[in-house]
Amino acid sequence: MRNPHNEPLVAERQKTRTAGEASPERRCVLTGRHDDRDALIRLALSPMGDVAPDPLARAPGRGAWIGVSRAELAQALTNGKLKGALARAFKGAPLTIPSDLPERTEAALLRALTDRLGIELRAGNMLLGTEKIAQGCRAGAVTFLAHASDAGSDGPNKLAQAWRVGEEAEGTGLKGIILPLDRAALSVALGRDNVVHLALTDDAAAARVAAPLQRLLHFMGRDEKSAGDVAASVANDDFDTKGE
Repeated sequence: MRNPHNEPLVAERQKTRTAGEASPERRCVLTGRHDDRDALIRLALSPMGDVAPDPLARAPGRGAWIGVSRAELAQALTNGKLKGALARAFKGAPLTIPSDLPERTEAALLRALTDRLGIELRAGNMLLGTEKIAQGCRAGAVTFLAHASDAGSDGPNKLAQAWRVGEEAEGTGLKGIILPLDRAALSVALGRDNVVHLALTDDAAAARVAAPLQRLLHFMGRDEKSAGDVAASVANDDFDTKGE
């Protein structure tokens, strides 16, 4: 049984499949809004009092969460709002906020995404090469389709059509997402030459990639498009019925 395409994001589907529970919520120290921790970015405080991005939320010690774009973070840094918010979050502990924190945060989010892509390639969950991807799409084996930012339109359109055929989703908006990485960056990240397109063949792998991708797109200010793009980039098979 298939769910209609363009429904909830991968993270929501993964929750339904695993535990049926939402992951813990966190509060953005700048806006006061609460959100799933997977949608926010953690800032960590080092023992020396340095504030640094912690995109995997694994650094020990105190942390504060933000759910704003790079432009909003830069503004909060300039007008002192970030300093005040972090002072409260870290309960008055001495802290040093680097002037290039927005740049560092985006670089850390990019690294988290490229590291995850590399892991999924080594785990055997990724297809590379136009023909291999097209075959996987037509066979219904692809759960996530993505392209380099300089991929043009011809290749992505042809692969999207093959994917819709394999997913029995012709006439829908199912398509791949344009990554915030060009082919040079993708090639370096994956250790292969001229990587323009990639596809994932595992539902869980797609969810693991979609989480850092969604976080990065939001931070880069692609939030309005990113929700629909990421949702449309993953085949929405019914997790509850698979494997039964």
